[in-house]
Amino acid sequence: MEYGSGGGGGGSGGSGGDPDGSDSRRKKRYHRHTAHQIQRLEGMFKECPHPDEKQRLQLSRELALAPRQIKFWFQNRRTQMKAQHERADNCALRVENDKIRCENIAIREALKNVICPSCGGPPIGEDSYFDEQKLRVENAQLKEELDRVSSIAAKYIGRPISQLPPVQPVHISSLDLSMGSFGGQGMGSGPSLDLDLLPGSSSAMPILPFQGTGISDMDKSLMADVAGNALDELLRLLQTNEPLWMKSTTDGRDVLNLESYERIFPRANSHLKNPNVRIEASRDSGVVIMNSLALVDIFMDSNKWMELFPTIVSMARTLEVLSSGMMGGQSGSLQLMYGELQVLSSLVPTREFYFLRYCQQIEQGSWAIVDVSYDFPRDNQFAPQNPSHRLPSGCLIQDMPNGYSKVTWVEHVEIEDKTPTHRLYRDLIHRGLAFGAERWLATLQRMCERFACLMVKGTSTRDLGGVIPSPDGKRSMMKLAQRMVNNFCASISTSNGHRWTTLSGLNEVGVRVTIHKNTDPGQPNGVVLSAATTIWLPVSPQNVFNFFRDERTRPQWDVLSNGNAVQEVAHIANGPHPGNCISVLRAFNTSQNNMLILQESCIDSSGSLVIYCPVDLPAINIAMSGEDPSYIPLLPSGFTISPDGRLDQGDGASSSSSTTASMGRSGGSLITVVFQILVSSLPSAKLNLESVTTVNNLIGNTVQQIKAALNCPSS
Repeated sequence: MEYGSGGGGGGSGGSGGDPDGSDSRRKKRYHRHTAHQIQRLEGMFKECPHPDEKQRLQLSRELALAPRQIKFWFQNRRTQMKAQHERADNCALRVENDKIRCENIAIREALKNVICPSCGGPPIGEDSYFDEQKLRVENAQLKEELDRVSSIAAKYIGRPISQLPPVQPVHISSLDLSMGSFGGQGMGSGPSLDLDLLPGSSSAMPILPFQGTGISDMDKSLMADVAGNALDELLRLLQTNEPLWMKSTTDGRDVLNLESYERIFPRANSHLKNPNVRIEASRDSGVVIMNSLALVDIFMDSNKWMELFPTIVSMARTLEVLSSGMMGGQSGSLQLMYGELQVLSSLVPTREFYFLRYCQQIEQGSWAIVDVSYDFPRDNQFAPQNPSHRLPSGCLIQDMPNGYSKVTWVEHVEIEDKTPTHRLYRDLIHRGLAFGAERWLATLQRMCERFACLMVKGTSTRDLGGVIPSPDGKRSMMKLAQRMVNNFCASISTSNGHRWTTLSGLNEVGVRVTIHKNTDPGQPNGVVLSAATTIWLPVSPQNVFNFFRDERTRPQWDVLSNGNAVQEVAHIANGPHPGNCISVLRAFNTSQNNMLILQESCIDSSGSLVIYCPVDLPAINIAMSGEDPSYIPLLPSGFTISPDGRLDQGDGASSSSSTTASMGRSGGSLITVVFQILVSSLPSAKLNLESVTTVNNLIGNTVQQIKAALNCPSS
């Protein structure tokens, strides 16, 4: 890249120049950077496209360039990147536009040849007015029939039947509350952005390159062989210590001895020949409050598996069932699956896998489930170009006499980092903690405790505060909170369907935003803006978690409380740890007496969450009475807290709690702040710049309040 240094420099005349210097004044001199300078500038640009003055001065000294040259180089590079992104977006939109135009032409031609199924002739066009009146009459008849059936059914079950949900549920989102305090004149004014052209505007499920069709018998036979060999390898990894596994001297975790592994399990097509590929391997074991049959049933159902791990699995699909198992059971079941795994931060890309999942009963009360990537031939049209490769991974589930299970878990993957890992998450990911066996097992233990609490029929006055009247009400509230957690985790995903755009300003990470259109029941209809940022604080994750979930400190950071005190009016325990609970909170604010806050907090050895959502009083009463809460609209915000992955030898050794010990090994915390705002209740609405500015200021103010409350420096 060339940089124009301008004219006017001192006398370095060249041969052939104008004697009076007029030629040199008309032509600018150019300075070409060296390869080393360009390499260093490019590396800095990947980490921080907007360096501050201090960083520019450091680069200036390091590369022997003027600060003005550094500044102009970064400006030019940002302009170039923006132009590249715009060209790529325009090409994609042009292809999509051509596709839609072709579909419209095909539909128009097909309509010309429509025939009536009754008489075989062309359809008789009716006046649109009479069509509408006919539909209105039919709708009225259906409503009368529904009322009649509901009244008959109510006589038999002893209580009224819930009516069908309204088409437009009441919008009870954080927008209505936050705009009153931060939005000024609301979202109606200001310049608008074309929704269809804004990155991240599509919430549709990404199209999978392989949909599970067209698998030949030869491929199925090869898949069965691959799965069988993977199971044998997994069992050896699960049951063998040395020489395959060694104890880490720094944190006591099991570490895979790669030399021994490659000697015992040689592979001809190893991806490690690529210098950008690295190995992550981890193993852990623990006791889970669920029997083996129930666990196997969940693992072999992609929807249940995604529901069990909402904080890790952002998407899961069973593409094809290759074998349904023997004797109607799960033993011998083989499936081709697609999965996306995530860390709850907009800075960490999801990991995508096409893999085989094979389940086998080893003996009575003992099951093994193995996942392994399957490499399609490169000439196969379904062969995914995927940088993530899943080596034999999975778990051994063994029943215990008390109805619990002992689970031993192995995670083993080859990862090719297409883009550099963000510096905040480099330690956590490269040490194998972000996607490792410890995180999977800790999440499994916590979720099984939650399911156990969900199944308990009795109620505790201490837990419920006397507000929730019945076990049905408790279960309904727990289901509502679980849907809130799932929505929150989906909103922060970095999968193909959520393209994030970075706004400069708050810190060197910046605020990242994405928008999508909501049409699903149980969510406010319209355009939703999600915004997130991640910060590092020199405070332990346990202390940060305690700060967020303590209602006494909530006014120090929560804009929904408007600085007023908050009272917990209902409490449901989700397990033995006091931090795993569901709360209903009320802010002492006379202007919003009809609004409550639903909150779920959860913590395990891998990190913690505090997720909350404003819900109006009638909706909470519906859930507490035991009615179906599926159509209560939720738009949650909250925080994810994880260790930073850096070892701190002074912490954790003396802690009695395993959760505290594991989290205490970290010197600091990574905190991701997430807000969701309903921009408009019209799906066709335009996103205006004021909306983006409002949420940017909202996150900025929240981060500053958190740092001030925890006595951390503001920059």
